[in-house]
Amino acid sequence: MERRHSLILEEINGNGPLPAILLSIADLVSFRLGGSPSWFESKDGACLVERPRDLRGLNIVRREMHTGSGTLLGFMAAALDQNAESDDHQNEALSRGARLATLAIETRRLYADLVHRSEFDQLTGAHNRFSLEKHIDGLIESAKAGDSCFGLIYLDLDGFKQVNDVYGHHTGDRYLEHVAARLQGRLRSHDILARVGGDEFAALISEVHTRADVEEVVHRLNSSLHEPILIENNTFIAAASFGYALFPKDGATKDSLLAAADSAMYSAKNSKRSVRETSILG
Repeated sequence: MERRHSLILEEINGNGPLPAILLSIADLVSFRLGGSPSWFESKDGACLVERPRDLRGLNIVRREMHTGSGTLLGFMAAALDQNAESDDHQNEALSRGARLATLAIETRRLYADLVHRSEFDQLTGAHNRFSLEKHIDGLIESAKAGDSCFGLIYLDLDGFKQVNDVYGHHTGDRYLEHVAARLQGRLRSHDILARVGGDEFAALISEVHTRADVEEVVHRLNSSLHEPILIENNTFIAAASFGYALFPKDGATKDSLLAAADSAMYSAKNSKRSVRETSILG
């Protein structure tokens, strides 16, 4: 029994899927209860481990599972013989199962949060530079294997510094959130939007064939910024400079592709001689 307990702890600390770990815990509790069915329920009643269908004539007992901060996660449940008297052995089995399940759920939540923070921008929800480069590596391998191409778009918001300077960083953050949502809404589900700098974004466009395909996406992204943005009774008109690169024609490696898209974006930004920095303010 202690060996099974140790194996479950190893699964919790490893990469085992949460449903499988909860099932192992339920099996252990059932074993300690002489074969009585055991399962887990969320606080809204949904079963985290499948509940036996026929529980007629059995006494359902539950133990609450709380986070370290006291928030109710759910319940460790078991179906016992109605004639069986409650004893310390039963209570310990249920309590121990509840503690193990709580540890498993909180550990997985912490791991998922760490993974999310390592790959996504916390303000906008877009991917971060690390995640973007990881996806580029993957697309390069796929493109080489299938003799295909993909596009990388860079964009820099024009005059964003003025939003922060005039209206404050809180408004600037809300502005970036609006922009990211607009851009994401014009991409396909398999494309990637990333925030790669303070006011710089990138879009990784897979499954393209020509430059015209990437230019069409650039047009969609640019048009998404044309509608005014309203933040706390202030109206803003967004604008951005775009540049793009096509793999492998403009760059056959990750670094060369990133550099090509970045260079094209800054070239476009510098060519906007007729656009003043103040044009962003409505």
